[in-house]
Amino acid sequence: MTKRTQAVATVQVDNSDVIVTEWRFAPGSETGAHCHGYDYVVVPMTAGTLLLETPEGEKHATLVAGQAYFRKAGVEHNVVNASDHEVVFVETEIKAAQ
Repeated sequence: MTKRTQAVATVQVDNSDVIVTEWRFAPGSETGAHCHGYDYVVVPMTAGTLLLETPEGEKHATLVAGQAYFRKAGVEHNVVNASDHEVVFVETEIKAAQ
């Protein structure tokens, strides 16, 4: 298996209520496998396609710049930029909802 580069995560806010992280993915880069401990909202800053490697198999997700989406805690996946350009999104994890 080819080793992928890591996406760049920049935490912008981390307090008792939320964690806000900007994620920057070069083409082919990944987050690494992880499980979300909090409910979260993602706001794509760019359009693109993500490959989601999940326990149920591979899925593709199309991002639309400015079109937010919500997911519940417990999501397990590795997120890979399947686009030929940089993909950027801002993720807000909601600590207060727990």
